[in-house]
Amino acid sequence: MTGFGDAIEAVFPKTQVQLCIVHLVRNSLLHVSYKDRKAVAADLKLIYTASTEAEAEQQLMAFAEKWDKQYPIISKSWMAHWQRVIPFFAFPSEIRKAIYTTDAIESVNMTLRKVIKNHRTFPTDDSALKVVYLALQNISKKWTMPIRDWKAALNRFAIAYEDRFPN
Repeated sequence: MTGFGDAIEAVFPKTQVQLCIVHLVRNSLLHVSYKDRKAVAADLKLIYTASTEAEAEQQLMAFAEKWDKQYPIISKSWMAHWQRVIPFFAFPSEIRKAIYTTDAIESVNMTLRKVIKNHRTFPTDDSALKVVYLALQNISKKWTMPIRDWKAALNRFAIAYEDRFPN
């Protein structure tokens, strides 16, 4: 979604917007021939599994050097979105497993869109808020699988963003 990160940061200035690594890889592989997919995916993995931002950038440059003759759009896309990729490297590797995808957020957004579309109009702002609240309550009841490594991630976030966590 173009401009989505900018909109979030405008409303919530302390927010760090990070792209979904899974979707970035998936979109990259759309441009790759079947015979090259495994090799390209392995080289992309070197980027997002790097220990540091600097190492990731080196891996991206190596990727571009190796693959730009065949698939220049991939490295250009990663470079264009790099500022939305690098927040990921501020976290230890064990926490990255919990935050490398935005599937949970996308699931919530899809459910909210569906609920709002079905209601079409709301007589008041309060009625809209109530529908959204009830939808969120129903979504949370359906979540049966915990987010991978969430407790470790939550503790790390509490340390990193102490001023944003209530006591």
